[in-house]
Amino acid sequence: MRPAVLFSPARLRQLGVLLLVGVLAAVVTGPAGGSDKPLKAFQDSVLDARILPYLGLAAALWIVLALGVELRGAAGRLTAGIRGPVSAAYATRGGPIALNLALLAVAIIAPLVVSTAAQQSMVNDIGIYALLALGLNVVVGYAGLLDLGYIAFFAIGAYATAYFTSQTAMPWHAPFVLNPFFVFPIALVLAALAGVVLGAPTLRLRGDYLAIVTLGFGEIIHLIANNADNITNGARGAFGVPHLSINLLGLGYEWGIDPLPYYYLLLAIIVGVMIAFGRLERSRIGRAWAAIREDEIAAEATGVATLRMKLLAFAIGASVSGFAGVLFASKQFFNPQSFSLQASFFVVAVVIFGGMGSRLGVVVGAVVLQGIAFYLRDKVPPADRYIYFGAVIVIMMIFRPQGLVPSRRRRREIQLAEAGIGAADSLGAAPTGGKP
Repeated sequence: MRPAVLFSPARLRQLGVLLLVGVLAAVVTGPAGGSDKPLKAFQDSVLDARILPYLGLAAALWIVLALGVELRGAAGRLTAGIRGPVSAAYATRGGPIALNLALLAVAIIAPLVVSTAAQQSMVNDIGIYALLALGLNVVVGYAGLLDLGYIAFFAIGAYATAYFTSQTAMPWHAPFVLNPFFVFPIALVLAALAGVVLGAPTLRLRGDYLAIVTLGFGEIIHLIANNADNITNGARGAFGVPHLSINLLGLGYEWGIDPLPYYYLLLAIIVGVMIAFGRLERSRIGRAWAAIREDEIAAEATGVATLRMKLLAFAIGASVSGFAGVLFASKQFFNPQSFSLQASFFVVAVVIFGGMGSRLGVVVGAVVLQGIAFYLRDKVPPADRYIYFGAVIVIMMIFRPQGLVPSRRRRREIQLAEAGIGAADSLGAAPTGGKP
């Protein structure tokens, strides 16, 4: 790139903006001030050597953006010798199956070589959120519907577990006690019904309007859980939900506090859900969802029952969230803060980061984002962690907007959009036409 282009007014403005973002990040993540010295935090953050790494990262990002085309070309040439054989092997008939089996073997071995704290995170954070992201991927990735209140169905599954499995967990409980395994189908049906109840009057809305309605639904469920003391035990949460257990034909086993049994159960469920959703995506229903996502009006004109298909997507996605709620409730104590809108936004971020419409992508997205959270747990205050999440997602959207592991359809949409043909927005209609 010529220096005149590198130091053009546009590029210099871009550098100034990135440097200001670096200063802001240094202030936000820096030491706190006090009422007696309100500028002390600014002085300790900006007028200190700790600001240099932030400015360095901002300058490095500016260079990467300015030399993006050249860097991508060089990286492509350097990795061509590796990508060629890998792509050829993946393109063979058994290539995807072999890759999935290799990833499954890694997932089976991984918890055996990490600490107990990491195993807990693999269950409570990675496994649960991967399952939630798979359910939301049906709504967002397959059908193109933006649901910002998805965590509400997770709460329905958790509180249903407390209601049916314990007479002490909440003030309001069932007159009988069930094994948590028998609550799985109940929570699945209750969450699916809640999805239908939410979707039936609102799915005629589109885009931002649908997102606002689902956002309100999620907040309503959170407020009910937090304020209905006589039903949900309010902000104190649900105590004493029994662990999963099996007592069949003289054989008994109980999932206790050890995270490994929960991890392998979650892994089996996630693999089963991925296989089921793969078949669903390739079915007539999956093709109908793809048509709705691309252009709902055109899909309806060609005979697709758009409202019914969208309701089905909502119900299936919600049922997976309710299913995850049973596992979550039987694993640990929970309270309404476990189902905040922040958690709902995080699930959406996992889907977008991993790759909308990609089953493997959303699982990988959960692993990466929650892995970052686990790494930052002892290094960054909780209030500052989302700054790093936001930075990672912004960088991802700049350099790989299709996600970490995009679906073939999503990758093709991005490529066509970069060529000026159609649009890459999977949450709305994609106009056609090319550059004149």
